[in-house]
Amino acid sequence: MPTSTSVRATMPPTVWLARGRHVGPAPRDALLRRLRQLKDSGTIDDYRDPSEAEDAGDSGSSGDLGELVLEARWRVAETVTVRARLTLAPASDDGQEWVLAAEAERPWDQRWPSPATMFWPEEPDADWDHDAATGLRLGDVNRLPSDDKAMRRVLRDAVRGSWAVNVVVHEAMTPDERGLLPLARLLPVSLRHRVVEHRAAPHQLRAVNWALRGIGVEVPRGGAIVLPGHPAPPEYTGDDFSVRTVFLDGSEPSELIEALTRYVASPRPFPDGAEDAVTALREQWRLLTLEEELARERALVAMYAEALEAMTKSRDLYREAAEAAHEALAAYRENAASIPVQSQPPVGHPASPLQQLSRTLDRLRGTAKALRPTPGPREEGDADGGADRSDR
Repeated sequence: MPTSTSVRATMPPTVWLARGRHVGPAPRDALLRRLRQLKDSGTIDDYRDPSEAEDAGDSGSSGDLGELVLEARWRVAETVTVRARLTLAPASDDGQEWVLAAEAERPWDQRWPSPATMFWPEEPDADWDHDAATGLRLGDVNRLPSDDKAMRRVLRDAVRGSWAVNVVVHEAMTPDERGLLPLARLLPVSLRHRVVEHRAAPHQLRAVNWALRGIGVEVPRGGAIVLPGHPAPPEYTGDDFSVRTVFLDGSEPSELIEALTRYVASPRPFPDGAEDAVTALREQWRLLTLEEELARERALVAMYAEALEAMTKSRDLYREAAEAAHEALAAYRENAASIPVQSQPPVGHPASPLQQLSRTLDRLRGTAKALRPTPGPREEGDADGGADRSDR
């Protein structure tokens, strides 16, 4: 099983994450229509429409490069508040990618409503429920390609790039109509839009396990396995998240549901980009209640008061230091007036290296003259005689 060499933060148990792609027209209209409908029915407490924020003069309502940012708040279990933030990227050739991060005030319960359906409409063959990495449908049956290379590519993209929980189910025999239905419809509601179900036909077992050999896991015959994400959870092993038998007869796959729920609840590293989505949810949240706005204003007032107090203390300390300096200067002047002035030798400019060399040569010249021998009497006479002879 491949492991990541970099250490990543672990997803908090309070967070619900999903990333998908909308492949149809007018996703913005579908989002706002759904939010208005749920607010009118009392399902959500409030939501934030960026167009209304722009009319109110809020220039930060939309993200960069044409992103649409929507926020919604609702309650689960009567008293637990959930805050969710959906970002819709600009349109591209293959649709518009969306990222949804939600966080509750306590660890997430998979029986709570799916945050995806708080923003997107629940409709058959919806345009929004496609996995961003693989393009496969969330919560639907996705049959693995018959071509081995295409199968390996799908499974590789599912492990390396998807935020969803990918599960591979092997059909021991061709199922009936009930067995052809997606297993996601039997999952807890908060799991239904986080799971991509890959179905392998009875004859594909060997090819599937060959494709999964690089991950270090395999699908039991007639069973299923929950694939690791990227990076893989530190405690992940294929045996812990495999199911020996999955009955495709319309009955509830209790063992598979237990494995999926346990995998989602286990400590898992953030996939690529997911930590940024959670940080944006926490730090750029704008849909505040009156109590939250009041608390924020109080916090700002306290912060400004603390800054003002620090400035006042700094000013007082500066003033005290200045007064002490003035007193010290006055004392110095009084003492300096009572002390007699002593003559100081003139201080000249420091001699240059050339001047120092000249002075050294002069001293050596004087020393040489002092050491020269004095002429004796004979030498003086010889000198005089020589002079007389020269006169003659």
